Amino acid sequence: MNAHWHDFLLSEQATFKSIQEAVFPVRPSDNKKRLYSLAHLGVLLVSGKDAAILLQGQVTCNVHEVTAQKAIFGAMCNPKGRVITTFLALKKHDDFLLILPKVLLESVKKRLQMYVLRSKVILTDSSDTLCVLGLLTQEPPQSAQFASDTQEDAIFVSLSATQNRQLVVADTNSAIALWTQMTTQQGFQADNADAWRCLDILSGIAWLDIETSEEHIPQMLNVDKLGGISFNKGCYTGQEIVARTHYLGKTKRALFVAECASPILPLANAPVFDDNADNPQAVGSVLMAHTDSHNCKLLLVLNMTEITSTKLTLADQTQLTLLA
Repeated sequence: MNAHWHDFLLSEQATFKSIQEAVFPVRPSDNKKRLYSLAHLGVLLVSGKDAAILLQGQVTCNVHEVTAQKAIFGAMCNPKGRVITTFLALKKHDDFLLILPKVLLESVKKRLQMYVLRSKVILTDSSDTLCVLGLLTQEPPQSAQFASDTQEDAIFVSLSATQNRQLVVADTNSAIALWTQMTTQQGFQADNADAWRCLDILSGIAWLDIETSEEHIPQMLNVDKLGGISFNKGCYTGQEIVARTHYLGKTKRALFVAECASPILPLANAPVFDDNADNPQAVGSVLMAHTDSHNCKLLLVLNMTEITSTKLTLADQTQLTLLA
């Protein structure tokens, strides 16, 4: 987060619980319009004549389908087909913007750099020059999921087919202008990034961190259901495992949305137990967990062949309720 954006958020009454995490005062209100600073997401700029060729050989989605009107959710895998990171790919002129967890950006950049060789590609961490925001209203969505639209210097991407939720990427000055307009003229209220991450969880959008990177294949993370795997684009790193899983139908683990009332946030990779089994055993793990104003929302990766009931718990006996 650059100093200009940081100072602006301070002027908007934000405090910071970490270098990237802005927290805003709780203002009781019936207003459902929300605005979020999403500094936990970074921006990797992939530019140059061979940018599409490089990405096409390293990610699960078909980057030739990314346009100014269409973003694509995808994944980057290691040779064993395990997901290093998920991302949202946007197009800005001839360049690609990969929106991904900031904690993984540097390692992803280094891995992509290994394949650049003599290609005409430049990889740039643009997280300090481009801001990522979130917008939420209660109106019906106006666009299909991942539809993209450029307005002046900002790119808007629709994230949900059921919620009017948009991710916005803009340079700092444009982000400040947009934030000011939204809060002073359109009645938006600033909210915390944790609430946004809960919305991602409820939408089945999985973001990884250091602990969960290189643990799961894309199908376990809903990447296929979000249109993020192309099975006819040709080879890419990890493609053999991903394709074999698809064509043989051998995905035993799947992504589930859950909630619990625990005041303690479960850690990533915390085991999930089937409490109705004769000998309770781990049937999966926590992928993401975040709290909103009511309770904890979770994404779980569960082994469907080992679950005998819907009575699932964490190690401390906290009950989990499956939502989807």
